[in-house]
Amino acid sequence: MKCGGREAAACGLFGLTVLLSACAAGTPAALRPETAHAVELKGYLSAAAIRSLADAVPAPPPVGSPTDQADKARSDRFRALEDSDRWLLATAHAELRPPLALQHFDCALGLRLGSTETPNLNRLMQRLFDDSDAAAELVKARAFRPRPVGDDPSRRPCQTVSEAGRKSASYPSGSSTVAAVYGEAFAALEPERASEVRRIAHEMGLSRLVCGMHYPSDVATGETLGKSVFAAAVGTPGFADDLAAARLELAAVRATGLTSPGCASERLALATPLP
Repeated sequence: MKCGGREAAACGLFGLTVLLSACAAGTPAALRPETAHAVELKGYLSAAAIRSLADAVPAPPPVGSPTDQADKARSDRFRALEDSDRWLLATAHAELRPPLALQHFDCALGLRLGSTETPNLNRLMQRLFDDSDAAAELVKARAFRPRPVGDDPSRRPCQTVSEAGRKSASYPSGSSTVAAVYGEAFAALEPERASEVRRIAHEMGLSRLVCGMHYPSDVATGETLGKSVFAAAVGTPGFADDLAAARLELAAVRATGLTSPGCASERLALATPLP
C-alpha cells in the first residue's frame, strides 16, 4: 500500500493494530457462535458473582420506546462515517482479545506494547476479559435486542460478520464491557494516565456505533457493566499481586523508550466529529 493522503491514515492505523481478517477472532462470544457454548470461565470472579452483576443490569429499552427510537435515529446517522478515518479506527477496535487489543492503549499510555514480553499483563487482562465477556453474555441471554446490522440487513459492518453474528444479541455491548474493564485496569496500573486510558476505552465503545454493531444504550450499559466487573475483581484473592506484577512489566516497556508509530493517525481519526 502506498501511504499518501487517506492511505497514510490507513497505514498508521493498521500498523498499530491487526489486519481486518483477524478481527472476527477477537470479538466476544456473541459474534463467535461456534464457540459461544464452549466458554470456560477462567477469570477472577465466581459464577455466582458474575450472575449477580448480570442480574443488576436493567432490561433493554422496549421496542418503540423513546430510548429505542432515539437509539435508532442516532445509529442511522453513523452511516455518514463509513470508510472515513474513524471507520478505519473502528475496524481496528474490533480486535478485543489480549494481547493484541491492549495495543489500542499504546498512544494513551505513551509506550509501545508488544515491544517486550508482558505475560503478567496479558494474563491479568485475559482474566478480566473472561469475567466481563461472561457477564455480558448472561445479560444478552435474558432479553434479546437485535443489532443495527440485524435490524437492517443492508447495513454495512466494519468487520467480517457471519449471518449468525448479524442475528446475535446487541444488548448490552460486550465489546464496551470488555473495553471498560481494560480502561479501569490500565487506570489502576498507571493512575497518572487514568483519564487518557478511560477515554480510549470509551472510544472503543463508540467504535461499535460507528460499525453499526450496537445502539448507544447498548454501549452505555456495557461500559457500566465493565466498570462493575472491575470493581468486583479488585477484591478477589490474588488480584493485587497480579496487578503489581503487570505494573512492573509496564515499567519495563516504558523503559525501552519505544512509542507507537500510529499515534498521529489515531489522533486524526479521534478528531472526527461524531453524529
